Amino acid sequence: MKNETSVQYFYMLPFSGYTNTRPLVFFPFFLIYLVGVLVNFLIITVIYLEVQLHKPMYLFISNLSIIDIFYTSVTVPKFLHMLLSGNHIVSFSQCYTQFYFFLSVGTAEGILLFIMAYDRYVAICIPLHYHQILNHRNCTLITIGIWTTAFLNSLFYIATALKMSSCHSNIIHLFFCDIKSLTRTTCTTTQLFFIVTGIEIFMFVVIPLICTLISYVNIFSIIFKMKSKESQTKAFSTFSSHVAIISIYYGSGVIGYFIPPYSEVLESMFYTVHTTIIPIINPIIYSLQNSNVQSALLRLVRRTWILKSDI
Repeated sequence: MKNETSVQYFYMLPFSGYTNTRPLVFFPFFLIYLVGVLVNFLIITVIYLEVQLHKPMYLFISNLSIIDIFYTSVTVPKFLHMLLSGNHIVSFSQCYTQFYFFLSVGTAEGILLFIMAYDRYVAICIPLHYHQILNHRNCTLITIGIWTTAFLNSLFYIATALKMSSCHSNIIHLFFCDIKSLTRTTCTTTQLFFIVTGIEIFMFVVIPLICTLISYVNIFSIIFKMKSKESQTKAFSTFSSHVAIISIYYGSGVIGYFIPPYSEVLESMFYTVHTTIIPIINPIIYSLQNSNVQSALLRLVRRTWILKSDI
C-alpha cells in the first residue's frame, strides 16, 4: 500500500514550552549521556582487559553494556543536535532509520536478558555441566545469534511498518522515533502490521519472560534446598542483580504501554528515563556491585596510576 500523502519529514516536539531554556535542557541531557557512555565503556574495557573475567557471565554483561551505549547513542545525540541548532525537522528516512536501530537494540536486550537468566540457571542448578553447555564456542554463537536475530527481525518489522499510510499530523511528541509515535501519524494500518506486531510481542516479550520466570522458579527451588546459609547467600547474590534488571526492563515496558495516548508530557518524561537513566542504572546494578568486577576495576586503576607515575 502506498502512502496517501507525501510525508517527507517529521517535526519532533518532545517538550512543550522549552524553546527559551534550551541550554538548561541541553546540559543535563549531555551530562547524563556522557556518564552513561563512559560507565558502560569502562565496564567493557575492564572485562576485556582482565583475563579472569573472560567467562560467559561477563561476556553477557559486556554485551549488555554495548546495548546500553547503543540505546542512548541512537536517541540522545540527535536530540542534543536539535537543542543546539533549534532544527526539529527529521526526514522520513532518518526517522525510520532511528526507529530501526532503536528496535534492534531493544530486541537484542530482551533476548540477552533471557540468555543471562539461563546462564544463572545453569550455574546454580547444573553447575557440573556449566563449562560444557556455555563453552567459548557456544557463547560466541549465542552472541552472534542475538545480534543477527535483532537486526534481521527489525528489518522485517520496519518493512511491514512502511506499508502504513501517513496522512495525519507529522508532529512527533518525543525526542526520537518509535512505533507508538509513528502510528499516530498514520490514518490506515494494514492487517499484516497488527499480525506481525502480535507475533513480535509473543516471540520477543512473552516467551523470553516465561522462560526467565521458569528459570527463576528452578533457581529458587535449588537455593531453598541448600543446607548451608553461606551457600544460599552466595547463590542468591549471583542472580539477584539480574532479577533487578529484569524487573526494570519489563516494568518500564508495562508502564510505557499503559501511558494514555493523549499524555505527551508524561510519555516524554517516561522515555527520557527509559533511554538515558536506565542505561546508567544497569551497569551499576549488574557490574559495579559485582565483587569480581570491582576488584578488576581497582587493579586497572592501580596499573593506570602506576603507568602515569612512571611517565
